[in-house]
Amino acid sequence: MIRASKSKYSAAQKRKAAHIEASYEAKGLPEAEAEARAWATVNKQSGGGERAGGAGRHKPESAKASDRQASARRAVATRQGHARNSAPSLATQSKEALLKEARARNIPGRSTMRKQELIEALRKAG
Repeated sequence: MIRASKSKYSAAQKRKAAHIEASYEAKGLPEAEAEARAWATVNKQSGGGERAGGAGRHKPESAKASDRQASARRAVATRQGHARNSAPSLATQSKEALLKEARARNIPGRSTMRKQELIEALRKAG
């Protein structure tokens, strides 16, 4: 697969991508997938290459900060899930994910439940 030049990225962005890629590879992802995800994360957080003549996507600093915080929250939730050696807590999952789990456990009335009701029903179901 042909990859675009990374010459417009700062040294800090390249280090961040390498660190993220190593993390994904440690989790067992293939090298190509790990690299793609790492650069996607860097692009999401910074809006592309930050050196002069970069990708041309001038992302506001507030949007960059917001995206970095969102990534950090997801990373913490993932680490906490691995630390307990279990699935992510029910409260951190989306309603759609909870509905899918309730469907798998065949919980009656799930389609009309609110998120908190789904969490309670799933906890009761074990």
